Amino acid sequence: MSRLKVGVIFGGVSEEHPVSVKSAREVARNLDTEKYEPLWIGITDDGDWKLCDGPAADWENGRARPVTLSPDRSVHGLLVMGQGGYETVRLDLVFPVLHGKLGEDGAIQGLLELSGIPYVGCDIQGSAVCMDKSLAYTVARNAGIATPNFWVVAENEKVDSDRIPYPVFVKPARSGSSFGVSKVTDKDDLPSALSAARQYDSKVLIEEAVAGGEIGCAVLEERFGLVTGEVDRVDLSHGFFRIHQEDSPETGSENSTFIVPADISDDSRRLAQQTAKTIYRVLGCKGLARVDMFLTDDGQVVLNEVNTMPGMTSYSRYPRMMAAAGLSLSDVIDRLISMTLHGKKR
Repeated sequence: MSRLKVGVIFGGVSEEHPVSVKSAREVARNLDTEKYEPLWIGITDDGDWKLCDGPAADWENGRARPVTLSPDRSVHGLLVMGQGGYETVRLDLVFPVLHGKLGEDGAIQGLLELSGIPYVGCDIQGSAVCMDKSLAYTVARNAGIATPNFWVVAENEKVDSDRIPYPVFVKPARSGSSFGVSKVTDKDDLPSALSAARQYDSKVLIEEAVAGGEIGCAVLEERFGLVTGEVDRVDLSHGFFRIHQEDSPETGSENSTFIVPADISDDSRRLAQQTAKTIYRVLGCKGLARVDMFLTDDGQVVLNEVNTMPGMTSYSRYPRMMAAAGLSLSDVIDRLISMTLHGKKR
């Protein structure tokens, strides 16, 4: 049998470009090349698309060639540029290993829908809703899911700092990881926190702090239903959890470690897994997602955020939670590809 041609897109123009490259390297280590023929499509910081040999440190140089994804469904794949013209390469499937803006917000998903190529992960609607934390909270609340109290601040909108119930978190409404996020305990610090968040998004969220611990649950879609990894817990020594903000996260964080399986009660674990599945369905997710939540002191589970293309790096939470449940990253990739192709045939 011929191998399936899988286009793996990585990099991108968001602040999470370096994380995406690291995720792609881990995918490369775990992709079964006896089943799949990977075509590595890197997007530079400037937005240039290049067909390269893989996500190595020098992937932008060497034999990398300009490439684009054709929106013409008859091509069903790539246009690879060369001297005097281009060649077409048909793809069976695309794995968009992109994080943050233009990767998890529905943009790349829209281009893939135009191209007619099946792709791993959430569709346009699910991606857009989950990327905008205010929309995700609104939809989840209407479905009976607990969320933090929050206020949306539009571009150039003034905020009455005396009416805010501190402590709060100020964050970009549509950004990934912890970029632009600040914890504010005093009204004098609110203006600088708003300025920091607006570096990443014109729409800002002020979110009342939840008294409780941070937990997460990896969700994977199978033909028979949803499966979850082991729940993890973020163990903080001080401050607040700031994912991907460290200089060398591979060696650990200065203020946090991940405990997986989480050291919580069996009842709390089951509640977290069931709540994660409900959130996944309510927000219209597909393929995979990492659902981040708070576990309050009285045992309530509160939504924090949903990552529709969670990190796949060597230190990322999603593969760790799945591995603790008995599924290696290679198994996860296999199942994602199989589920994506199965869904396209229906």
